[in-house]
Amino acid sequence: MRDEQTGQNPALIELRRRLSGGLARLGLDKSQLAARAQLGRTTVSEALQPNGPVPSARTVATLARALRLPAEELQELQRTAAGEDRDLTGEGPASGRPIGDWEPHALEVHPAGPATNGRGPDGLEKRLLPGYVRRAHDRALTDAVREVQAGRSRMVVLVGTSSTGKTRACWEAIQPLAEQGWRLWHPFDPTRAAAALDDLHRVQQRTVVWLNEAQHYLGDAQGERIAAAVHALLSDPARTPVLVLGTLWPEYARRYTALPDARDPDPDPHSRARELLAAGHTLYIPDRFDAQALRAAGDLAKGGDKLLADALTRASDSGRVTQDLAGARELLHVYQHGSPEARALLEAAMDARRLGVGLHLPHTFLTDAATDYLDDVDFHDLTDGGQSDWAESAFAELSRHVHGRQAPLQRVQSRPARRPPGTALPSAISAVPPTGSAFRLADYLEQHARSTRRFLCPPASFWHAAHTHLTNPDDLDNLTKAAAARHRLQWAHHLRHRAAEAGGTGALTELAEMRLEAGDLEGAEAHLQQAANAGGVDASLGLVRMRVKAGDLDGAEAHLRQAADAGHSEALIQLADMRVKAGDPEGAEAHLQQAANTGHANALIQLADMRVKAGDPEGAEAHLQQAANTGHANAVSRLAFMRVEAGDPEGAEALLQQAANAGHANALMGYTVNRIMTGWEGLGALLWRAAAAGSTDALMRLADMRKGAGYREGAEALFRQAVNAGHTRALFSLADMRAEAGDSEGAEALLQQAADAGEAEALFQLATMRERVGDDESAGALLHQAADAGVTTWPRTFRWYWPYGLDPDGEPTAPWHPGTPH
Repeated sequence: MRDEQTGQNPALIELRRRLSGGLARLGLDKSQLAARAQLGRTTVSEALQPNGPVPSARTVATLARALRLPAEELQELQRTAAGEDRDLTGEGPASGRPIGDWEPHALEVHPAGPATNGRGPDGLEKRLLPGYVRRAHDRALTDAVREVQAGRSRMVVLVGTSSTGKTRACWEAIQPLAEQGWRLWHPFDPTRAAAALDDLHRVQQRTVVWLNEAQHYLGDAQGERIAAAVHALLSDPARTPVLVLGTLWPEYARRYTALPDARDPDPDPHSRARELLAAGHTLYIPDRFDAQALRAAGDLAKGGDKLLADALTRASDSGRVTQDLAGARELLHVYQHGSPEARALLEAAMDARRLGVGLHLPHTFLTDAATDYLDDVDFHDLTDGGQSDWAESAFAELSRHVHGRQAPLQRVQSRPARRPPGTALPSAISAVPPTGSAFRLADYLEQHARSTRRFLCPPASFWHAAHTHLTNPDDLDNLTKAAAARHRLQWAHHLRHRAAEAGGTGALTELAEMRLEAGDLEGAEAHLQQAANAGGVDASLGLVRMRVKAGDLDGAEAHLRQAADAGHSEALIQLADMRVKAGDPEGAEAHLQQAANTGHANALIQLADMRVKAGDPEGAEAHLQQAANTGHANAVSRLAFMRVEAGDPEGAEALLQQAANAGHANALMGYTVNRIMTGWEGLGALLWRAAAAGSTDALMRLADMRKGAGYREGAEALFRQAVNAGHTRALFSLADMRAEAGDSEGAEALLQQAADAGEAEALFQLATMRERVGDDESAGALLHQAADAGVTTWPRTFRWYWPYGLDPDGEPTAPWHPGTPH
């Protein structure tokens, strides 16, 4: 900042002194520096000119690299010279506020005790936090913080079940950054996805981006755009260093990282999120304290920590200390022992959340949905005052805090959208919570329901209430899919039309497909155009396919440009393909570069392929290195393969080791192991190294190697280690080993554990085992569970027992359910 007495800017003077010193040390002139840094000569001249403006953060970062100067120190001088209270784009105040100004419960750290006297800077009551017990994942978080302190951007996503201490661990990890003046930005208002899309481009250096419950960012209709924006942030040298911290439940982590089924006609819905999580060194956090952690907690309790002492009296045997502190026991007690009306409301809320309805559940929806969750006796025993009276009484019961600030159903107040006049979010984004009274289900109860209610289908009142009261297009789209998967086809039909009326791009695209099947090309195109105008990339690409099929390449390219202008990088990739086919490689490269600038790693790989064809291996390596820096495992593999082809296996191994050290454990697996390492000596050691870096695939390969060598006990131990790390597919391998050993009961127990973890295929295997012993009734019940859970692909073995009947061709059909609309 400028000295008020002398009018000088000491930070700017020191910045220029260091740049000029670096220039003199290398013996370069300004023109040579401009060429070396790939900057304009005017830009370089102004950066070094005594009376010139403050150079941009991007220019300083580029010059620091070219002059081999410490980038972080020069960027700190640039921030001071320019003033830290502005963002890098100059569009307004910097995102977030100093970490020290935040109260941890405002960042969704679960409260564990009563309020203290006083309030924090955000106006929330200050609450006690129990002493913190460091565990294995805390060491990895500490390493990430050290990396950002050294000037490198990082992302870490903690994966664990509800109330296991994920958010608290992130809060504790960033305290050293608070002491250094870092800021924290929590995109939240008016909705998480909308806030992230609006302001991610404004995040500046030395900022922690707080993506707690990351499913609300990555799982939204705009999740791929948010993932691309985070990619761009992490790979932007002008904004380095930043730290992105997120938390996820295991079921979401599995969904976002699963490779798409090649037989699935739908496009890959989470390709960008998958790349992002691979780049972010996903860490699994255990749901129980081990013996060491329990001893540490006991020491804190003996030292006077009353909250921990109280929790340990109840949870020391189970090890679920964090859950007890977060009030899980009390929340579960209310659910299991509350009034029938309260339980009905909770179960309606549980089903809504697990089937894809947003956080804020409207009062009217829950009230109408709950009625069929009551049995006939309880329904007729309701008070004579009318449904609104019983509902209000039940809502009051569920809104009472049972622990700290937690309640089973917390009443929430709608926030108005705070946007400049005349502007609006795309209709595909739900910018505001529903109007009127709404409630939010406690996280712990939500996850409890995802396990215990996984194989249950909601009753008719649920679907009727959704059709009557819900207006959010994403909610309606999700429920349409849920109803169709559960063979409630008439409800799916009506919900789809409701979603389309609300502007839901998924519903409009489905209606377009139906119009196509009926031969109504004009109707299909009208639906697709409506969806494309609302920001639906799949609809835009559908219009492209229709135009190509009609021979209208100009029209196809126009639709792709519309999608590209809306920020969909996949459209840029297709535009590049069209330019290649049109004999315009330069145009193709420009489109790919534009996609790469958004953080699209596959675009970088295609650019690398073009450089290889052009005879420019150095340019190809540069693009691959840029993709590898985002954690793209295939890019790391390709680089390593190029090193091997060049006769440099040591360089290949060093590259893979560097990726593992940076937390990209997946880079040591897959293509590289199959194509490069198979013939190398020491493959086992490399797999152990990958496993130590967190690769569950490496554990599975090592377990298979042990099994193949006849070391069954060691193989089982590794399979169990993979299960503990979140790889539920390892349960199938364990079940196979138990079955081979003649332990059918042990195999069934493992398959049941897999089913409880969401692996519906286990239900089929359990049904097979029951059928083999002649227990057809039990096998049929298991298949019913699979159907109600939305499983639609059935092995032909079980066509004899399809719960809903067969069509004339012997294929499964869906039933008509009494009470559903015709």
